[in-house]
Amino acid sequence: MFAVTVTFEVFEERMQDFLPLMRRNAETSLSQEPGCTQFDVCVDPSRPNEVFLYELYADAAAFDVHLNSPHFMDFYVKTNPMIASKALKTFAQVNP
Repeated sequence: MFAVTVTFEVFEERMQDFLPLMRRNAETSLSQEPGCTQFDVCVDPSRPNEVFLYELYADAAAFDVHLNSPHFMDFYVKTNPMIASKALKTFAQVNP
């Protein structure tokens, strides 16, 4: 497994535009990318401008497929101006 976490800080006035696009990206990733097995979109009311993603992929190559997919490219173009900052981390599974 290959895990990806992303934390977005979204401009306050753009959050209502950002969330539907983010949810659509997650849903499309799950339905159209065989290597994507989980894609959670999370928020916390105490941090109203923050969006946290937890994604699981079969491997790093499956994540690369996601990054190069037409639906992700469309999401990126539409949402990039809405994002104040973004922190992405990736994790490979440690096998015993």
